[in-house]
Amino acid sequence: MSDVHPIEVESYRILRSRIDLSGLPPLSRAVTERIIHATADFDYVTDLMCDEAALAAGVAALRRGAPVIADVAMVASGITGYPVICKIGDSLSARLARTANLTLSAAAVRLAFGEAGPGAVWLVGCAPTALNEIMTRQVEPALVIGVPVGFVGAAAAKDDLRASGLPALTNVSEKGGSAVAVAAFNALLRMVKDEADTSAGESSGPSGAAQ
Repeated sequence: MSDVHPIEVESYRILRSRIDLSGLPPLSRAVTERIIHATADFDYVTDLMCDEAALAAGVAALRRGAPVIADVAMVASGITGYPVICKIGDSLSARLARTANLTLSAAAVRLAFGEAGPGAVWLVGCAPTALNEIMTRQVEPALVIGVPVGFVGAAAAKDDLRASGLPALTNVSEKGGSAVAVAAFNALLRMVKDEADTSAGESSGPSGAAQ
């Protein structure tokens, strides 16, 4: 298991002293706790819409090395230890946005899908239009972490995501943001890495000697 910084250990101790989430399914608990740890906002307990089956599909996708796509650079920069596709700064995105009359975020989604194809994990922490493009393009995602923030279009886009039937993690309110998207993803990635570490330890055996 990867080392955990003492500050993070203490943060989780405080969090769990204030609220007991042990009744949640394991992936939903991991994601919810990680988001509260990242935001210090306990309202996410009731604001998040966690689907355990969808989260399990995301974990399975990461286990097999599926592409991960972020809507903005701030989301991409928060993820270490896993490659992330982010086209928001690509000059082709700006050109496509102009020629196709799209927002830059929607154009970046379209380009990213062309590179990644179906079965990817999508992270949207900023732009509702990116979330709308994901639904419009029928990208066949493994999981969409859709938590854009803002007063204009964010809550409506998340409502549409829940109604779309796509495997998704989202929240009800206008809050959200890059830190929330990153926290949710990192919770799932940690589960994958912890599983891999456990399997490696078991396969090596107590002595490590060949049989």
